[in-house]
Amino acid sequence: MTATARRPDAPGRRDRSSRKRGESRLLNAAVGLVLLGAAIGVQSLDLTHNEYTAPLTYVGEQGEDVDTTRLVVRLNSVTAAKSIQHLTKTIKTDQVFLVVDVSAKSKRKPYKLGPATLLTADGRRFSATDRVDDSATVTAEYAQPEIWTRGPYFFEVPPSVLPGSRVVIGLPPSVLVEPYEPEAEIDLALDEAAARKLTDSAEAVYSTAGK
Repeated sequence: MTATARRPDAPGRRDRSSRKRGESRLLNAAVGLVLLGAAIGVQSLDLTHNEYTAPLTYVGEQGEDVDTTRLVVRLNSVTAAKSIQHLTKTIKTDQVFLVVDVSAKSKRKPYKLGPATLLTADGRRFSATDRVDDSATVTAEYAQPEIWTRGPYFFEVPPSVLPGSRVVIGLPPSVLVEPYEPEAEIDLALDEAAARKLTDSAEAVYSTAGK
């Protein structure tokens, strides 16, 4: 039986093998990171436009400070009126004007409040009326850090939509699409009886002078 002697390793053979194994592990790790990034990218592409631009809603009640991380918003009062007088103009309606008085302050830098929306119990949305000039609304002022500003929003709506309604207030529209932009949704505390009482006692003329 002939014994075969093992050939000695060539100088440096083990070092080259170790380096190759190390380089292989680094390459595999890099490939794994690339694949993980691609998977995350593909997952983000699955979001619809509505999901990507959906706001982050902070819910509260009348009289409560609703902190949206950028703005703190408080609903002070809700008034009904048959007409609105601003400067020399009186605006009448066949429905009802809902005057939503709010206060707001910012957390870090000045912000203006965006247009408000009235959200009804059955999911319908009413924008604040454009028949009353913006200069009469809270959107004309900047909410400063830790300094409250106050003013109204005006809605022109059928009285039937008031029970269970909420006001939604966010930031002004921006050219840049930002995901999860914050907004405040505040319950007006109007059940059937309260809504009927509010409309039955609607002011003949609500004047913006001095408010």
